[in-house]
Amino acid sequence: MIINAKDLHFSKLNAMIKECSESEIVLDNVIGHRYIGGGTKGKNIAINGIPGNALGAYLDGSYIRVKGNAQDATGDTMNRGTIVIEGSSGDATGYAMRGGKIFIKGGAGYRAGIHMKAYKELKPILIIGEKAGDFLGEYQAGGIIAVLGNNCEGIPVGNYCGTGMHGGMIFIKSDKAPEDLPLQIICRKATQEDFDNVEPHIEEFCKELNIENCYKAEQFFVLIPNTKNPYKQLYTHN
Repeated sequence: MIINAKDLHFSKLNAMIKECSESEIVLDNVIGHRYIGGGTKGKNIAINGIPGNALGAYLDGSYIRVKGNAQDATGDTMNRGTIVIEGSSGDATGYAMRGGKIFIKGGAGYRAGIHMKAYKELKPILIIGEKAGDFLGEYQAGGIIAVLGNNCEGIPVGNYCGTGMHGGMIFIKSDKAPEDLPLQIICRKATQEDFDNVEPHIEEFCKELNIENCYKAEQFFVLIPNTKNPYKQLYTHN
């Protein structure tokens, strides 16, 4: 099904998506429409244009592909499914995501992966092809974030990376470790054992976005929380 979103209010557009009996949906002329695909499962949604905030919020198994950029809060609290962005994404990408995958060919704004968490078999994956802004992985409690640093010079993350982090892993492709990391973070060169956690997802990212997969463990630093840090006492059961 093809839907022309040009003159549709975002609530009407989203109602049409949810009510559509077809699984394959193409959205044309998307300009800032919010909440596209929110809470859906079993749908394959292709977006031509720029979706608005909270794309794929509470996503529960659908596949969404954006042939361009996305705005803020992409994948907000998503549970399952995949969001592929062929451009860049705004602030708070992957906010509180609990599962599923977000693949971004370009960069992401501030607070990507904030409050990410894992639960039982659900493990969220956020892969950013270029650079992430400040506060990457803020209060991260689970899942995996990887920043590949494509087309970037220097360290491909902003300030305050991993602030409040108390679970999960952050992989950063860089010649140097991020500076001024919080005291509760352990930062080290990634081992192959570390890299085994993210390598299959990077392979999938590369296939989805037609990028040459030349990534090796030794190119990455990995950030993990120090198990003795005070944040664990505040945010997890011991």
